[in-house]
Amino acid sequence: MDKDLYRELGTLTKKNEDWNNNIPYVGSLLENQSTRITAKALWLLGEMGLQYPKEIEPYVASIATFLDSQDDLLRERSLNALGRIGRTRFETVKPYWEKMFGLATDRNPRVRLSFIWASENIATNTPDPYQDYMPLYAELLHDSDDRVRMEAPEMFRVVGKSRPHFVKPYLELLQHISENDGNRVVRIHCLGAIKAAGGENFNEAFC
Repeated sequence: MDKDLYRELGTLTKKNEDWNNNIPYVGSLLENQSTRITAKALWLLGEMGLQYPKEIEPYVASIATFLDSQDDLLRERSLNALGRIGRTRFETVKPYWEKMFGLATDRNPRVRLSFIWASENIATNTPDPYQDYMPLYAELLHDSDDRVRMEAPEMFRVVGKSRPHFVKPYLELLQHISENDGNRVVRIHCLGAIKAAGGENFNEAFC
């Protein structure tokens, strides 16, 4: 049963012309399903919400409940979905936005990674709420997990494109990491963040 349903959702994922009509159906799958099905439904609702933010509104509260799940995958997917929905319409996820920050230090690195990824999505079109939270992303630059450290500079890159003054206090740190981190991708992403914030000429950035 789960196998057939999972396959059905996989087919629907590829048919975005049918998404609008199927939002209520996929939303119903958040209740009393296996973890595998719930996780797939959360991911698909996020993608649907990116395209149909108004239509997804009735299901956002249910999506947000999984931020408290004991299952690592469901916390991860809840963040992903809220990030995609919030990318198009921040107001839809705003009631749950601050709660998302509780997962920035989650025990599971995949959840921390998803927190950054969701933040990037929202900040793409709504960067201003993140101004006072940039120190948190600076801490994630030092995360123990390579994947988290690879993604953390991307938040600075996304924000730096439209709000370079949010990133300027961290240019020195980003420069240091770009020269010293043992992970090549981390170093490259830090340089990308510096460039996005207009700090290609590092010395001039502090004049």
